[in-house]
Amino acid sequence: MANIYVIEVPKWGLTMEEGTLVKWLVSVDESFHKGQELCEIETSKIINVLEASRDGVMCRFIAKIGETLPVGAVLAVCADQPVSEEEVDTWIKEQNITSDLFCDTEIDINITQFGKDVELNSVQSADIHSSVTSDHSKSEYIPEILKGACNADINLATPHALKKAAQWGIDLRKVSPCGKRISVADLENAIRNEGGYVIPFGYPLTRKAFSGSCGDDTDVPATPVARRLAKKLGVNLLDCRRTAKSSRVCKADVEAVAYQLNIGQSTESSTIPLCTESSDHSYFTTEPLSAVRKTIASRLQISKQNAPHYRLTIELNMEALLNLKDKLNVTYPDINITVNDILVKSVSQALIKVPELNIQFDEKQQLIRRFVHADVAIAVALPVGLFTPVLRSSDKKSITEIASELHQLFNRTRAGDLQPEEYQGGTFCISNLGMYGIQQFDAIINPPQCAILAVGTIEPRVVVNENNEAIIKEMMTVSLSCDHRVIDGATGAIFLQNLKKFVEMPELMLA
Repeated sequence: MANIYVIEVPKWGLTMEEGTLVKWLVSVDESFHKGQELCEIETSKIINVLEASRDGVMCRFIAKIGETLPVGAVLAVCADQPVSEEEVDTWIKEQNITSDLFCDTEIDINITQFGKDVELNSVQSADIHSSVTSDHSKSEYIPEILKGACNADINLATPHALKKAAQWGIDLRKVSPCGKRISVADLENAIRNEGGYVIPFGYPLTRKAFSGSCGDDTDVPATPVARRLAKKLGVNLLDCRRTAKSSRVCKADVEAVAYQLNIGQSTESSTIPLCTESSDHSYFTTEPLSAVRKTIASRLQISKQNAPHYRLTIELNMEALLNLKDKLNVTYPDINITVNDILVKSVSQALIKVPELNIQFDEKQQLIRRFVHADVAIAVALPVGLFTPVLRSSDKKSITEIASELHQLFNRTRAGDLQPEEYQGGTFCISNLGMYGIQQFDAIINPPQCAILAVGTIEPRVVVNENNEAIIKEMMTVSLSCDHRVIDGATGAIFLQNLKKFVEMPELMLA
């Protein structure tokens, strides 16, 4: 008998919450082998390719191209050998699989499976709905592979995870933590990854009398999926717990409140038309936000709301730096060294001189991470959105090494081939709009970084020299935006002083 299973949206990286199906790379009824590319999924920054974890046959597409789905949503139904449409329909019916499992727009409470390829069997799926509302004994299924003696080591797991592991009979040595210690979420993920299920942590087993709030929940931090679901169901985010990363409301939190409110079916939310003059679309066109644009909007909005920005501006005499650039390009004709390359080196040296800016801020845990080396991110504008590839340990690299590595990074960025580790993190960011003739602008900090340098154009300006004479110099204006929660104004000013010194006397960087 054929073994039928589902393929789901995988979790690439700790911050991934959803993905958009871009293209199927196989057809229905087509056989594929382990490692073969099945589809392209656009995440927050790049397009990733989902590879098959086993040999099989594509039976049915569930997700539609262009559809944005949360991690764990079903993409397709597959089998290890060809099966008929009737067998697929029968299997889906036997497993009690409904369209609720295929997207996050319905709210009949379901237990979904997470991972790349997950088999669903009759033991796992039987009476899921009734187990939530009535019989607590059927609310969980722990795979045998995870069972064993619970090691009650407080250094291995959180206290709550230790209690749950003992309750479920799980051997903690068989669970991989996402952080320093195993959490309840790690236990639940391990159960799902092995084919089991549990009611998510915080899910009410029974409905209680509950009246929803009516306050403004605009400023409540929530994941994009949770916010869309709350709007669709009419759930106020003020009523929700915040169990997701960075103390945000996640989808399960919204579902828990919806369950208490007895919301079983979603309704279309009312909207106010933006254009009332005519329904004729000749006045405008509409297009949905891409996954990249959604991520940019969400991150920068949170940054502006949570981080108190202050800005410092200074003018830099660029003549010495321009002379150095010309000399280096004559000496190394095979490397096209730009002003930006030398500026990255100058910023890196200034960060080492003023390490108070070479940091990240963990808002959730209220911790400052101080780094030994400068990991400088450079903003790259593409038609699909803004990307920030990171040059690691740039303070230890020469100008020629920086130029070569940045050239490769920018090429991979434009080709969409960046790996998550190449654009995540960073301790500082540079945004350069000088090539567009912009004299000066203010940039928004990209968390968890705490500062960003906005670079303007180089242009001839009249300045006064030490003899009070008006002369023309090649000048550039830069503006530094800092998070005042962790960087004081005087510290930012000292950083700009050091940057000015390295830019106007670049030989100091070569010493």
